[in-house]
Amino acid sequence: MDREWNDGQPIYRQVRDRVVAMILDGVWKEGDPLPSVRVVAAEYRINPLTVLKAYQQLVDEGLAETKRGRGMFINAGARNRLLKGERKRFLGQEWPRIAARIQRLGLNAQELLDDAASGASEAEAPPEATGDVPEEER
Repeated sequence: MDREWNDGQPIYRQVRDRVVAMILDGVWKEGDPLPSVRVVAAEYRINPLTVLKAYQQLVDEGLAETKRGRGMFINAGARNRLLKGERKRFLGQEWPRIAARIQRLGLNAQELLDDAASGASEAEAPPEATGDVPEEER
């Protein structure tokens, strides 16, 4: 987990979001134990109650469970539930802004797919880097 905290969001929420990102990225798999509250609090120099609140959110969302005397574990199906929720959030909140910007820029689907396949935007690269310098300028 990253050690930097954003002042615009409560730390417990950032801890929760980082755990979610690690589950989505496959760092932690279903059935894996979460690091103990004390370990996370000491490592990131935050209050143990902050970590506990983040972990409790995961439990409330059905993503983790507490096994008495053993710790907290990622629930079966947590990754799929997260993917479904993240996709829904992306399509409902982020995609409309992205789609509007794509339209404002006059981009089409083929241009976007070609650019994604090439791995770099030709629009940002200088013409000489792409070999698109007009004959008269060579």
